[in-house]
Amino acid sequence: MRWLATVAVCAWALASSGCGYALAGRGSFLPATIHTVGIPKLENRSTFFQVEDIITEKIRAELIGRGKYAVTPDTVGADAVISGEVLYIAVTPVGINESQLASRYLFTVAMKMAFTEVRSQDVLWVNDSLIFRGEYELATRNTENIRGDSFLDQERSAMDRIATDVARTVVTAILEAF
Repeated sequence: MRWLATVAVCAWALASSGCGYALAGRGSFLPATIHTVGIPKLENRSTFFQVEDIITEKIRAELIGRGKYAVTPDTVGADAVISGEVLYIAVTPVGINESQLASRYLFTVAMKMAFTEVRSQDVLWVNDSLIFRGEYELATRNTENIRGDSFLDQERSAMDRIATDVARTVVTAILEAF
């Protein structure tokens, strides 16, 4: 009976110990002293209005979604800070429709980002040449008459999708690059 109990305990211990693997994108190798991350608004050196707001909010949401760190929009009270700049954004037509009007655009966003521990001022992660690209269709009902407000709405939608990619890439690099 005692032998059976020992085997049962060992089997339970082996089964509950797991294999040590975790889902990609959910780990963190940050120093244990970091609990709160400050993410102030990015600087915008591009000619696109308010793109820094969109990207900053996406980065905050992505880090919050990881569930391990408190996020603040300031550097006050933060253990570490994510800072960065949108250097430029280029929108290039890459496809035309039967009316010889641009129907597909390539959006290119260049950024630089850094992750700094506040107390020691050590830069824990930096990338001065982040480039994000995405092609997007210009969906119009009437190819002869493309309205400016329609283009701007689709441009905002494209920037929103690129900002999601930026946020995912930056947060994953910071959390898992150590």
